[in-house]
Amino acid sequence: MPNETKEVKTTKKEKNTLNILSKSPIKIYALGGLGEVGKNIYCFEDDKSIIIVDCGVMFPDDSLLGVNYVIPDFTYLIQNQEKIRALIITHGHEDHIGGIPFILQLLKIPVIYAPKLAVALIRNKINDFKLRDPIPLIEYNENSIYHLGDFTIRFFHVTHSIPDSYGIIIDTPQGRIVETGDFKIDLTPIDADFNITKLVEIGNEGIDLLMADSTNAEKEGYTPSEKSVIFSILDTFQQAYGRIIISTFSSNISRIAQIVDATRRFNKKLCVIGRSMEANINSAREFGYIKIKDSDLIDVEKINNYKKNEIVILCTGSQGEPLAALSRIANNEHKYIHIVPGDSVIFSSSPIPGNTQGINTVVNKLIKAGATVYQNDQQYSLHASGHPSKQELRLLQKLARPKYFMPVHGEYRMLKIHAELAQEMGMPKENTFVCNNGDVLNLFNHKVTRSMHTIGTDSLYIDGMDAVSLSTSVIKDRNIISNEGMVAIYIILDSQNSKLLNYPIVRTNGFMMVSKSNIIYRISDAVYNGLSKLLAKERVTYQQIKDTIRQGASRFIYYETKRRPMIIPVVLTKNKDVDLKEIKQNG
Repeated sequence: MPNETKEVKTTKKEKNTLNILSKSPIKIYALGGLGEVGKNIYCFEDDKSIIIVDCGVMFPDDSLLGVNYVIPDFTYLIQNQEKIRALIITHGHEDHIGGIPFILQLLKIPVIYAPKLAVALIRNKINDFKLRDPIPLIEYNENSIYHLGDFTIRFFHVTHSIPDSYGIIIDTPQGRIVETGDFKIDLTPIDADFNITKLVEIGNEGIDLLMADSTNAEKEGYTPSEKSVIFSILDTFQQAYGRIIISTFSSNISRIAQIVDATRRFNKKLCVIGRSMEANINSAREFGYIKIKDSDLIDVEKINNYKKNEIVILCTGSQGEPLAALSRIANNEHKYIHIVPGDSVIFSSSPIPGNTQGINTVVNKLIKAGATVYQNDQQYSLHASGHPSKQELRLLQKLARPKYFMPVHGEYRMLKIHAELAQEMGMPKENTFVCNNGDVLNLFNHKVTRSMHTIGTDSLYIDGMDAVSLSTSVIKDRNIISNEGMVAIYIILDSQNSKLLNYPIVRTNGFMMVSKSNIIYRISDAVYNGLSKLLAKERVTYQQIKDTIRQGASRFIYYETKRRPMIIPVVLTKNKDVDLKEIKQNG
């Protein structure tokens, strides 16, 4: 009999396995948001597509002189721009949307998906930065589903300190990823409830990798409800007998809504100061998150038309920012508002790490001017965090039941504590991944492993509104000048004959009191001696001359003063029109 060929049938499970194995692994990495609080940006990549989740900024601390924003380094995305399918935003806070104007200046994003309120806030930013290229901004809700290459994107509502906050479900051929965004499990929220039911359903279906907010991972217990703040706000309103000036984050829409509610309860008029505050309130009013009549709002120019006990001033500057409204008021630099005895100033926020000194400076100036200042403390609960504490994080692990876990949104110690908490809840240690920006995880066939490959990441420092960033060396130079001062050393050179035409002239700025010291002459001597030896050689470059000036002055100054000012060599040649007298007088 002839040989018979048997037909081999492939089961559905085997087909699925073959489909998985034919696809590339999913790479998961952060360009910002790990080991820091701010500039969150997380990427999910296969061989054809990149999905970006969030694009935030981090605000500079006192060490970053002259810097307006700190943003992620987008170099890797620029190099792989053709793979980018979408930018998806979880909510409208600055550390999640503040980087959008900068990324749009550097690369083409096909589409941005964002919740309703975030869409409005992003539009405000695009207008502020005067970006002219149109970008599709598509509003999503909890029922939205998007198919982007081999990625399927869905959402579940979470509670946070701004309405319209969502977690993201990312289904891929290799498995399912859930990124919570910023959240807390608030059972009495200002906004809609946390959709626990949907999270449980997703957990029952299976979550391969959970990525969750770690900002409050050090705090035991539960984060207080946003509604708990209103009682302290009402208490301070009750005690105030003059004007009330209250400051909070301009993007904390839930808090602003409560301040507006308190203003209405006490039959006061609200004056809003700060462009970002005004724009965000207008957007929130449009969607019904903040309810106030036009007749209850007053312009700052007309503030003196009302009695002091009839006014609430809502402004930016709760973090002591030098250019914010509250700082200008404290410095008596505001055109219309000046502190008078009887004013009550309320800080409805908690200090961001690094801002405490700036806040204390503002508080002291306010008190000195006669104001009563209320801050978030044991007596007045004027701020509730928007992030989950340990009990909520434990509950999240119970509800989601992921196979693997990657803590995100936090400084390194927060990430580590969060990973240990997951292990406490039964997660194997080898299934938790504490990562740095640029580290890569691979998801393949429902298994997560750490890649040996990393992606180059850095922080970019923005001075102004342009995407052109300052280098780390510029920031370092600014700090040296601020802390150690500057020493400029001028020489005039006969370049043809390699001769000095003047004794080195030394000018200092912020270095030390030199009027009663001969150190200037001794610095000049040290530089002159070094240059004389150098110029005795046959061939000398300008770079060697500058290096000799810099090294000779630096060594002498450190030996004498134990300080390291910035040394600036200025080499002029005799064929230039040089006014020696002017240099000696003015440097």
